[in-house]
Amino acid sequence: MAERLDVTGAWQRVSMRYAAVESIGSVIGWLIVGVGVTVPLWFITDGEMPPWAWLPLIGAAVLAVVGIVWSFLRTRTIGYLQRSDDLLVRRGMLFRRFVAVPYGRMQLIDITHGPLDRGFGIAQLKFVTAAAATGVVIPGLEQSTAETLRDHLVEVAESRRTGL
Repeated sequence: MAERLDVTGAWQRVSMRYAAVESIGSVIGWLIVGVGVTVPLWFITDGEMPPWAWLPLIGAAVLAVVGIVWSFLRTRTIGYLQRSDDLLVRRGMLFRRFVAVPYGRMQLIDITHGPLDRGFGIAQLKFVTAAAATGVVIPGLEQSTAETLRDHLVEVAESRRTGL
């Protein structure tokens, strides 16, 4: 019989500012698509746009609003739990994903942040382990939390590796 994963404890959530960053990216992306389809229609119709020609821009606006809502809902599902032997990371609304990263297997812990992340004071914590396929990321951490967590995980990982 399979052993169940112990997920009890104090789960830490990421900052909701991450949802704002994701929402801005979604709005910009859909704005580019909507304008990119609507503007050529304006030139094709010689400036006399029929009502149907605005549909791509309206559709892009609706999808941008859906993207904003989805970003806030998705951000609420991201979290991490520090356990005695590993770090457990969860994410996903429709498809839940739990990844346990053993402290002794962590080889590199990296903090990254793009321009919007810096503007909102958040960062991403990336873990690299011996397996190349296990790229675990905790997005949306406050900058100070990311630095504190990185330092703690590096310290614990080094102590666990010396015991191997």
